[in-house]
Formats: sequence, C-alpha cells, structure tokens
Amino acid sequence: MVASRSTLSRDMIVERLTDLLGPEDVITDEHALREASVDRFKKYTAVHGIFDGPFPAAIARVRSTDQVAAVLELAQRHLVNVVPRTGGTATEGGLETVVEDTVVLDGSAMDAILGVDPVNMMATAQCGVPLQVLEDTLRAQGLTTGHSPQSKPIAQLGGLVATRSIGQLSTLYGGIEDLVVGLEAVFPGGAVTRIKNVPRRAAGPDVRHIAIGSEGALCFVTEVTVKVFRYRPENNHYFGFLLDDFPSAVDALREVVTDGYRPSVCRAYSVEDARQHFGHVARDKNVVVLVAEGPKPIADATAEGIETVFAGRPHERVESRLIEEWFEDLTWGPDRIEAEKRTMLENRHLGYTTEVSVDWSRVGDLFEAVTGRIRSEFPRAGDLTMLGAHSSHSYQTGTNLYFVYDYDIGCEPREEIEEYHLPLNAIIVEESLRLGGSMVHHHGIGKYRTPWVREEHGSAYVLLEGLKRAFDPAGVMNAGTIYPLAAALDGSSG
Repeated sequence: MVASRSTLSRDMIVERLTDLLGPEDVITDEHALREASVDRFKKYTAVHGIFDGPFPAAIARVRSTDQVAAVLELAQRHLVNVVPRTGGTATEGGLETVVEDTVVLDGSAMDAILGVDPVNMMATAQCGVPLQVLEDTLRAQGLTTGHSPQSKPIAQLGGLVATRSIGQLSTLYGGIEDLVVGLEAVFPGGAVTRIKNVPRRAAGPDVRHIAIGSEGALCFVTEVTVKVFRYRPENNHYFGFLLDDFPSAVDALREVVTDGYRPSVCRAYSVEDARQHFGHVARDKNVVVLVAEGPKPIADATAEGIETVFAGRPHERVESRLIEEWFEDLTWGPDRIEAEKRTMLENRHLGYTTEVSVDWSRVGDLFEAVTGRIRSEFPRAGDLTMLGAHSSHSYQTGTNLYFVYDYDIGCEPREEIEEYHLPLNAIIVEESLRLGGSMVHHHGIGKYRTPWVREEHGSAYVLLEGLKRAFDPAGVMNAGTIYPLAAALDGSSG
C-alpha cells in the first residue's frame, strides 16, 4: 500500500469528480470500490471476499473524450493516481489499485461504433465497445476483425489496445498491434492526441505504439480504428493430430509457419495440457490443432500444405468435427466467470497460466527447464494436479508457450497468491529470460511482472523510461504497472 500524494482529500476528489461528471457517474458504493481494487490476478481471494486495499476513492464513469480529458487534467494538477479500465478482463494485476485514493477511470460507457468502412476495410469504435458487439456488427456485413481472444464476449476495445491483446486466430491476422490503423488517446493533463488512419507511413517512429501496450501507465485510449477482413467461414478446414512428444508437435508448427503457410489457429498442447481439452481423444498424446481459412483457393492451399507437413511425421488423426466443436466452445463470458466463482467457493482448487515467448530453437529447452524446476524446487509441488503447456501463437522466428498449472490449495485463501501463483509465475519468467525469450507474450506486464521489466528490456529500458518522463511527468497514471512503483510515482522510472 502506498500513501496518496494528492493535494485533495478523498472527499474532495469525489466532489471534484462529481462537478465534472455528475453524481450518477461518480460511483462510491463500498462493494463496487472493493471489486474495482483488483483484477483477475486475485480472483481466488476476491471470490472469498478478501480485499486488502487500498480501495479507490471513486469509480469515474466517463462518456466522452472531453470528460476523460477533464479527469486527467484534474489528476495531474492534484497528483491523483488514475487506473484506466474498460472491460475489466485484465489478469496480471494491471487494474489493481495500490495507491490510496486512486480514481478508477471507467470508459465502458463510451460504447458507440462510429463507423464501418467496407471500401477501405476499417472499423472505428469507442473504447468501451465490447469486441463481441463489434464482431457481430461486422459479421452481419460479411466482415470480421479476425481478433478472437477467449475474453471476446466481455473484453472492450480500449483495454484490448492498452494490453497489447492477441486472439486465437493470430497466426493469420496478427495481434492487436497489427490490426490497429489509428487511434485517439488522452494523456495526463488532458492533452488529446489523434493518430490518423493511414495504410503505412515512414514519418519517424511509429507513434501508435506509445499507446498500444501502454496498460494505462501513459494514457487513456478513447477511440480505435482497426482493419477488417472478409468473413468466409464456409471455407474453413479443421485439423487435429496426435503426436508422441511435445518438441515434435511444436516443430510441426514451425515447419508449417516457416514454409510460408498461415493457418488462423496454430496450436500444440503437451500431454498434460491436452488432457483437459481433449481428454476424450488425446489418449496421453500431444495434440496439434490447426485451422485453415480465408478465400477458398488460399484456405485450400493452406490445408494442402498442412497435410504435406504431417504426411512426413508419425501421427494419428483427430476427426475434424471434434476440433470444430472444441473451438466453437473456447470463449468465455459472464456465465463461465460465474461458474468459475462457484467452483472456487466449493473447492480448494485453482488453475492459472503464465504465457511467454521464445525462439523456435529454445522451445524444448524452455519447456523442460520450467517443468523441471517447478517439480524439483517449488515447495508445494505435491499439490500440483496438472503442469503443462501449449503453443498458441506462432511467428516466422518463434512461438509462445502458455504454461498451465492447476493445484489443490493447502493454505488459507489470502495466502494462495504468495504460496502458489507468484512462485510458479517467477520460475516461468526467470527461465524465459534466461533463455533469451520474453517474460510476457500477451497478457501484459501488469503489476506482477514489473519486477523483471528492466531485465526484460536490458539496455533498451532507457527508451521505456523516457516515455514515462515525457508523457506522465507527474506520475499519475496507473502507478506500479509496467514501471516500478516508486519510480513511476515521481515520473522518472529509474
């Protein structure tokens, strides 16, 4: 917990926000403030009613860019910490309020789709538009964003951009950074910046990336324009293969991708991870899942390329219908979140993940290093009920590994994070960095991977800290996220 530096008292913060936004959009209900003090990183403690604070002074619900600017001008003038949010699906502590009397700046009411341009293949939406709503609107016109994270039913555009989101179809369509054409953002002090929509330009560094992935530590994203694509699900081909070892499964993905094919779904599951997704067909095998899509000639050629790659490898086939059914049931929304909460209350059991990235040549080493260290060093290894991984996003030069770990909880709910998730997360991050990979592939740094941010960037960290000094000199944006807490509060970062 960090004391507020604000020149305003808690009551005065609420009063000033009410003057700016009106009483109906300044939320001070105790239950709402407790819920807003954490994100899904603390889902187990939260579902047990444990909130250790500090709790925000208020949730400020904004309905326009002008209102965002007014709140951020107030924040900078009076040194009020602000945590931006939209859909609230963050998983790494990025939404946690660690400074007393923080304002949670909620953009979910900015929920207008501003335009769909089927000629220039773009769609523009405010930050609070749920991705599912945008996708449904586009599909009715034969279009798609191609962006499909599991959180699609509830994730919103601003947060997807701010956390550098990725979707399950990324090997074809790319991550959110590949989809964003232009955007509008508000910086501390209330300065509104619009980055225009152009196909490409060479007018200096790509300034879109100051906002993309900034996790609310530099600015508040208010509007986004993304690319759209033709939607042709009738051309899809679904593939499932069973292989004897995980390195061979990942190497098959490598061959498909480096041969120039771009399946939309491109995943390989270790035996342990496969059991929870494909237990009825996996039979203690590693599972590879691929989907070829797009215009029929391209989808057919991709499918043919996949068949050629696997023809030269020992494997068994999984019926394509089963893969299609599995994929259609992969997203989660409010109903699944509520079911997960009920399960956590009824059972002392939890599953979690840590995702990283690494070169192709080091995937096997990383998998063995992480699983070996956890089994030999983790003090509560005996409580693990599952430890595995899958590769779900691949590139010409490498892939990601999504480590998955389930455990029975042998401590009090408040102690779960310290006893289980944090040490498991640390081993995965440390081994990824040791092998030259990245400590995070797509969930963002949040507040719980910040301790490794300097090691992640090395000598390039000077570029990252320069952004904080330039755009948040008073240190009022999401203290402790990306930038170490003490440094972020003084606007430096070093």
